[in-house]
Amino acid sequence: MLEEVERWLERRSWSAADRPLSRLLAAKRAAGAAGTVSVVLPALDEEATVGPIVESVRRELMSEAVPLVDELVVLDSGSTDRTAEVAAAAGARVVHRDSVLPRLPALPGKGEVLWRSLLVTGGEIVCFVDADLRDFSARFVSGIVGPLLTEPDIQLVKAMYERPLGDVGNRAGSPAGAGQGWVEQGGVEQGGRVTELVARPLLNLHWPQLAGFVQPLGGEYAVRRSLLEQLPFPVGYGVELGMLIDALELAGLDALAQVDVGVRLHRHQDSQALGRMAATIYRTAHARLARGHLVRPVLTQFDRTEGGFTPTVHQVAAEERPPMITIPEYRRRRAASSGQVA
Repeated sequence: MLEEVERWLERRSWSAADRPLSRLLAAKRAAGAAGTVSVVLPALDEEATVGPIVESVRRELMSEAVPLVDELVVLDSGSTDRTAEVAAAAGARVVHRDSVLPRLPALPGKGEVLWRSLLVTGGEIVCFVDADLRDFSARFVSGIVGPLLTEPDIQLVKAMYERPLGDVGNRAGSPAGAGQGWVEQGGVEQGGRVTELVARPLLNLHWPQLAGFVQPLGGEYAVRRSLLEQLPFPVGYGVELGMLIDALELAGLDALAQVDVGVRLHRHQDSQALGRMAATIYRTAHARLARGHLVRPVLTQFDRTEGGFTPTVHQVAAEERPPMITIPEYRRRRAASSGQVA
């Protein structure tokens, strides 16, 4: 298996610099409708960072000279700050989660927003970017879209990057907020804490073909719509792991790739939030290991109070949305866009 992973790394791992924009634009023109690109930013209370990301994509990848991206959508999942206002002012089309497929009440979670985004975007290549990135570079988009434009057999591309620890913002007075998520130590994490302690061991033990992914839980990845619409979407933080495993099953390892985009700066979660994230990711993996024989678990965490340590019990999310191709509204939309009769 190690040899298979090493061969995959040689064939399916690139740098963003390997494909200059001139090459991508030529490939996009040659692809026609199959080369249309939608960028989706799922956002919840990200007013400090969403604006610069939108501005960068529009300035560098949506200009008359560089028309690589065809549409840029911010999916707001219920922000209580100025996220929607800031994103719209920067030039994004802002869509509220609850306005998409209103007959189906929305569930909380990132995966829910990504799933619904397929109903309000039209690109045949869909590129997801987290909205909390700082010092954002447009290569996060062009880098991962590149292989989908130049390699017809590639179906899904994940970003890989370094994650510096230390000054990531979120101290009082910092641009990203006050207090939450500050990490004092310096250095670099190749993967996040949940990646190294939960996701990477799970993948190596149960899906060793996926062991070559540097950032399996990263929020920056581009996928062909034809694959996305066939995938179930875990509604919570398990969406990235679930999508990678299901894409392996549907498309095979050679259809998956990764691109080095440099350095990723973003908000760090506190340890309890990471615990809930880890449980959800484990649950997503368990669902794929034991479909049809599932037990919905809970996670107990502790806070110190005046009376000692007080337990709090959290339900671990297990809901998943079905493949979008099974949703009548989506099938009608796709049929209308292709001139077919639904």
